[in-house]
Amino acid sequence: MSSESGPTLHRRLGLLNATSINMSNMVGIGPFITIPLILVTLGGPHSYLAWVLGMLIALADGLVVSELGAALPASGGTYVFLREGFGPNKLGRMLAFLFVWQILFAGPLEIATGNIGLVQYLKVFWPSMTAFQMQLAAAAIGVVLIIALYRKITDIAKIMLGLWIVMIITTGWVILTGIFAFDPKIAFDIPADAFRIDLKFLKGLGEGTANVLYLFLGYYQVCYLGGEVKDPGRTIPRAVVLSVLAVTVIDVLISFVFIGVVPWREAMKSEFLGALFMERVYGPWAGQLLAGMIIVTAFASIYALLLGYSRVPYAAAQDGIFFRWIAALHPTKEFPHRSLLLIGAAAIVASFFSLGDVILALMAARILIQFTAQVVAVFLIRARRPDIHRPFKMWLYPLPALISLVGYLYVFSTLGVYFIGFGLLTLVAGLVVYLIMAAKQKEWPFAN
Repeated sequence: MSSESGPTLHRRLGLLNATSINMSNMVGIGPFITIPLILVTLGGPHSYLAWVLGMLIALADGLVVSELGAALPASGGTYVFLREGFGPNKLGRMLAFLFVWQILFAGPLEIATGNIGLVQYLKVFWPSMTAFQMQLAAAAIGVVLIIALYRKITDIAKIMLGLWIVMIITTGWVILTGIFAFDPKIAFDIPADAFRIDLKFLKGLGEGTANVLYLFLGYYQVCYLGGEVKDPGRTIPRAVVLSVLAVTVIDVLISFVFIGVVPWREAMKSEFLGALFMERVYGPWAGQLLAGMIIVTAFASIYALLLGYSRVPYAAAQDGIFFRWIAALHPTKEFPHRSLLLIGAAAIVASFFSLGDVILALMAARILIQFTAQVVAVFLIRARRPDIHRPFKMWLYPLPALISLVGYLYVFSTLGVYFIGFGLLTLVAGLVVYLIMAAKQKEWPFAN
């Protein structure tokens, strides 16, 4: 073990806090920046077929996460699921390390999407901003984020609740406006050859689903804070399921009301579609007001992301599976400050790339270890670990687990050679690092 004696984590997060952390992360900037990317994948509103597939996968995996999170409520989330599912002194040790390793890539990439998207809406107020200035602004937001999180979890929970309220007001205004301004002729202007099923269609559907699943990323976020959740056997499943269902309704409504006001051919090219939408309905003042509210909502999202991801390397380092110097809490504010700085700094670097590339790289890095391996973990825990109490059991088992597994593998196969290669390369690099460390420390598979 490699933890420092002194401060420890406390269970202080209730259902409201847990749900607000998940939802702020999930809604955030996502629907306001990815709708053009989704429309491009199939070239029209029929691209929203990706919503059907993406929602099905997210709901199924949400049940997987709910069962695992309720059974293993400790800081680290999937890291703990893999370690216990595959065996803490066997393959689980390596997979737990690889999960933390991919978090060093996927976590910062996910945070960077929020940084980049937030800056796109800053362009409403600063239209002459150059591409390089946008990159610098995104990096600067990353610095502000680290400073804002340098405090106790109780203070953070209060801030998150306030930001969550702003998010609800923002999305509520958009949805209500769109319902009354919605024009079905604009929304359902579907191209004549829209449903020609071929390899191009299947690839486009997969890429669109990747963008939809990006919008759902975060339903598991409360599991990363499992060691800080009150009554986790009940709170975690409720927070996960409530978050997935609520965000499904919110994001689908936002997606359709946008293209019911702004024609999809124009929406595909917009960097700040939300502001354009409000401007069309009420005028420039409304576009600027919504842009400001989206900026606050985006900050709430990346705030929740960095909060959750900073706990994963910390939990792994405490177990001696990851670099030991990360296993430290701040001496007075009781949070994993070294882990926070590591993830935050990597997110700043990732903010210099394009939004579309960052999203696809993020999904490529995440799918193989997090989403596919944890599905296998739930099967193994049910079969081999009767000692683990499961307060919540997924409905219709094993169907949700199989839907999640097959769905995520399909999406991965459509990401393109470059991004598939990135996902595999990060995995192989992590495997090499683990084997070197394991050989030096005489750990599995080199243990006597």
